[in-house]
Amino acid sequence: MDREPVLQLEDITLAYGPRVLFEGVHLELKAGEMVYLVGKSGQGKSSLVRALIGEIPIQGRRAMVMGQNLLNLSRKDIPALRRRIGVVFQDFQLLMDRKVDANLDFVLEATGWKDKTQRNQRKEEVLALVGLVGKGAEMPHRLSGGEQQRLAIARALLNNPGLLLADEPTGQLDPDSSEEVLSLLVEINRGGTALLMATHDYMTMDRFPARVVRCSGGRLEDMGNILFESPSENNG
Repeated sequence: MDREPVLQLEDITLAYGPRVLFEGVHLELKAGEMVYLVGKSGQGKSSLVRALIGEIPIQGRRAMVMGQNLLNLSRKDIPALRRRIGVVFQDFQLLMDRKVDANLDFVLEATGWKDKTQRNQRKEEVLALVGLVGKGAEMPHRLSGGEQQRLAIARALLNNPGLLLADEPTGQLDPDSSEEVLSLLVEINRGGTALLMATHDYMTMDRFPARVVRCSGGRLEDMGNILFESPSENNG
C-alpha cells in the first residue's frame, strides 16, 4: 500500500523580506521516508525548515504539513502544528538555566500534557530512546555536545511526531558525536518517523543512502537516491 504524504509543497514561493528564496517549488515527503536537503550556504535550507514550522509565511498552490494547511496558517494554529512536527536545530536551543528534566517538562506542559505521572513516564521513555537514562537532574551545560543534541532530539520526540525536521544537526559536533547523533536519527526514521534532514555531511549520505533534494537558484531539484563519493561543494 502506498504511504500517505506527510509533506506536500506544490508551486511554492518563499520570501524573506524583499528577497525571494524559492519560487515554483515542489516537494513531497511520505510517511516513514527519509530525505536529505542539501545546497550551498545561503540557498535557503534553514529558511525552508522554518517555513514548515510556521515561522516564515509561505505562498503557492498547496502547502500541507501533517494535515495542516500552511497557506492559511494563523498564529493560533501554530502550537497544534508544532505538536505534530519534531524539530532539531544545529545550535540545540536548550533552556540552559533548567535541568534536563525541566527542559522536557517545559515542552510537555506547553503542548497540553496536564497529568504529571504521564509527563514523567514520557520523559523517561524519550531519555531512554536517546541514551540519556539517569541524566534528568543534570544541567545542560554539564552534558557533552553530543549529549546536548541527543537531549534536543528527545525533546523533539515528546509528542510522537510523524515528521522530524533536522537542520544541520551535527553542525557543532565532533566526528564521534556526529556519528552517534546521525545513527540515532536514522534509527528513529527506521522506526517509522519521516525525516527531512538539512545537511552538508556527504559521508553521512554515503553511509545512509536516501533521497536527496538540492536547493539551488531558488529551486528544489530532486536528485533521487544518489551517493556522494567526494564533496563537490562547500555547504552550510
